[in-house]
Amino acid sequence: MATLPNPLPKLASDPSGRSLGLRLPPGRLIDATDDGPWPEPLLWCAEKSASSGNWAALGVPAGRAGLLPVLVDAGDSQGGPEHWELMPGDVSYPGDHDVEDVLAEYWEYWEDEEAEEEAGEGGDSFAADFELAELLAPYGPEWPGLAPAAALSVNPDTCAAQLADSLAEGHSGFKDLRLALVPARRSADIPAALGWSGPVNHDNDVARLCAVMRSWEDRFGMRVVALGFDVLVVSVAAPPTTLADAEALAAEHFAFCPDNVTQNGSGKLRDYAKELVGERVWQFWWD
Repeated sequence: MATLPNPLPKLASDPSGRSLGLRLPPGRLIDATDDGPWPEPLLWCAEKSASSGNWAALGVPAGRAGLLPVLVDAGDSQGGPEHWELMPGDVSYPGDHDVEDVLAEYWEYWEDEEAEEEAGEGGDSFAADFELAELLAPYGPEWPGLAPAAALSVNPDTCAAQLADSLAEGHSGFKDLRLALVPARRSADIPAALGWSGPVNHDNDVARLCAVMRSWEDRFGMRVVALGFDVLVVSVAAPPTTLADAEALAAEHFAFCPDNVTQNGSGKLRDYAKELVGERVWQFWWD
């Protein structure tokens, strides 16, 4: 994956980050991957739990240094990011993927998987088609296209800092969030820069998902705010304001993370869409 020069190695001899214009609390550099140590650190992670104000204080100077903030869960049953089976060597570059192509492929793959599963089980194909139609309504088997961009009402970085404070104060399902810094070009690229493998059962190249999130950055003012072993939380500065626009976005969410609809909700796209109207926090989880 094409990357900017990684400033993290400088922190090995300069833990406070003064040479980068930073004032870092105690922390550690993490280079552990599923294949052993990576040649350079993948992230810096604070030793203590995040608290309100940490993100805002560090975000701007870190950005000037070529680093972007993200909260990582160090208290998950899988352990912290050094135990997440990071796979940076398997990741492509998000900019090499077209968002429409990626989402259309996910959408069509779901259709094909459902058909193959039904054929293999020798079940009632009519019933299966009806259930799939109920799930995807108001859309059908063909990819419906991208949702329209929403009007930006707040600064995306301000929105991200507010969500980070809320999560740090315990308003989440995370156990122990730590502030981390990642060398990435833009917020949407953070999972790819880490080689994050949370969605591996959906796609083993997280850069394709990052390509989708790049588009969400542009259309909805999205920022990646928190990561767990298989959980992603983003802030949204410009959420959809009408049900029609939310339904179009729900189709993207379903292609991006089917489990959000099939396992975490009613199993219907229309019902899921209602939750997206005006919602400034999107959370994704892959089984």
